[in-house]
Amino acid sequence: MMKGLKEWATVVTALENGDQTVLLRKGGILETASGFKIEDKKFALFPTYEHQDNASLKSQFYRYLADVREQKPKEGFNRITSYAEVLAEHDVSLMQKIEELSQFHIWSDSYIVERMNWMPQKPMIAIFLKVYKIPPIEIPILPEYHGCKSWIELNVNIDAGKAVLNEADLQQKISEFRRIMN
Repeated sequence: MMKGLKEWATVVTALENGDQTVLLRKGGILETASGFKIEDKKFALFPTYEHQDNASLKSQFYRYLADVREQKPKEGFNRITSYAEVLAEHDVSLMQKIEELSQFHIWSDSYIVERMNWMPQKPMIAIFLKVYKIPPIEIPILPEYHGCKSWIELNVNIDAGKAVLNEADLQQKISEFRRIMN
């Protein structure tokens, strides 16, 4: 068994291509009381296809949304193609810090503002990830995977994968991330 983090397929694509290294989360609709919590330091990325639109993305990444819509897994199945490891996490409540993190993700400014304004009393959590590509694993979508929750239990075993970024690029990005967060 391995935890899976539900994330937009467009973002999973960006993570797998090295265009995104940071997730900004507050939690799903069902997590309003607790907010978002990291349930595991290593987890599969479980692509989701709801709620994605061009308005939520920086224009240079519209093509990712078009690609994921064309390559959607067959009905009743999902495709796991990567997993991630948490290298750093920080609560962020200052909009200025959020803006400085723009280089680390593909979301549009307007979408980030909308997320910040949702449950404003809760901080955003910035999570720096090291992402690994793996050979695709097709899995049936179980009823318990549905709903606006972030984490699910997957019946998959993932051994090794190939890191998306080389060590030098990764170190440069994480040191910049830490500089912004401090």
